[in-house]
Amino acid sequence: MNESLLQRRYRVIGKNAPLFYDQPLELVRGEGVWLYDSDGKRYLDVYNNVPSCGHCHPHVVEALAKQAATLNIHTRYLHENVVAYLERLTALFDDSLSMGMLTCTGSEANELALRMARHASGNQGIIVTDGAYHGNTEAVGELGTGFMPESAMTQRVIGVPAPDSYRGLPGVAAADLAGAYAQRVQQAIDTFAERGIGTAGILICPEFANEGLLYAPEGFLEDAVARVRAAGGLYIADEVQGGFGRTGEHWWSHQAYAAVPDIVVMGKPMGNGHPLAGLVARGELVESFSEWAMYFNTFAGNPVSSAVGMAVLDVLENENLLANAVSTGAYVANGLRALQEKHELIGDVRQKGMFFGLELVTDREQKTPAGDIANDIINAMCRRGVLISRIGEHGNILKMRPPMPFYPEHADLLLAALDDCLAEVQL
Repeated sequence: MNESLLQRRYRVIGKNAPLFYDQPLELVRGEGVWLYDSDGKRYLDVYNNVPSCGHCHPHVVEALAKQAATLNIHTRYLHENVVAYLERLTALFDDSLSMGMLTCTGSEANELALRMARHASGNQGIIVTDGAYHGNTEAVGELGTGFMPESAMTQRVIGVPAPDSYRGLPGVAAADLAGAYAQRVQQAIDTFAERGIGTAGILICPEFANEGLLYAPEGFLEDAVARVRAAGGLYIADEVQGGFGRTGEHWWSHQAYAAVPDIVVMGKPMGNGHPLAGLVARGELVESFSEWAMYFNTFAGNPVSSAVGMAVLDVLENENLLANAVSTGAYVANGLRALQEKHELIGDVRQKGMFFGLELVTDREQKTPAGDIANDIINAMCRRGVLISRIGEHGNILKMRPPMPFYPEHADLLLAALDDCLAEVQL
């Protein structure tokens, strides 16, 4: 670790700006699924979904450089890149989601979705899950039940229990979980009515990624959305983590359910590291909102960003990365289940395409969270040259979400390192 650089960072950024790992890494180069530190050590990246096509993908870099060397303007001028990109992007959704609006960050996109939902519904209340994170602006901070202090003070956002088939709800049988979780959504709807502000919508990551990559009880999401719509609200799907083919089976994680969103928010992998985000929505929502409040963002959706976005779609399609998420995803999941049979620490294995979670527990029957052990393991993995992280209410779920060009030879390195680290831990 570069101690001098760390101290300089503290002076200009502050000591509370988060850093990964007990010994922070100074990374200087990336290529594909690999990262390199200032000493030349190579790390297998099993965490970052922002470079979805792989770090510094040459096709994406070339598209960025070529357009940046030609012209970059904002969207108050006509440009083929911007229109062609949104045409191609919206074609990947249900026909009802026919228009898009581009931003620079997922936070901006979520805030725009909130404004749109509140305008369309005439209501204010937004339902999210406990443990959610949807960005860091002031308005979006209200939604951050997992991280943001604003969420504890707001009256127009209510968090409901995240639908968790593994832990469930106290006293509720597994067969009744979907209805019980949906009833918590109904309680939030009723509370907003009592407060006189109504329900504007429900904003959910359909992968339930920050909550722990949870498997929702079958039927929950459709029931919850129906209740929200009956109250006049909209369904907003946050695809910042689950979108752009990460599940493999679909382009978007919400497509695993029968409920079609009214608004879909995107970010992170959309630009492979370039600041590109946005939303798609029902056309009438976009038109109505734009008539009421002109939306313009100086840097969003410019020709360079649109060229990058188009190149990302090229790579995902031309390199068959959705199919790889299915095949390699299954390969990793099988390896993780084999580790579960070997290591009592692993209480649950979760996999959705190229996204993996291991819930660590000190007692499988009691499902006692092993948060401290999870922290020890991610640091031990880092020392072995494999980068992962942890999530969940108790910080006990290992989070693995590599760039999409992640293949069985990479998986073997991940699984071997995990096996060694788990074996070192003493319960």
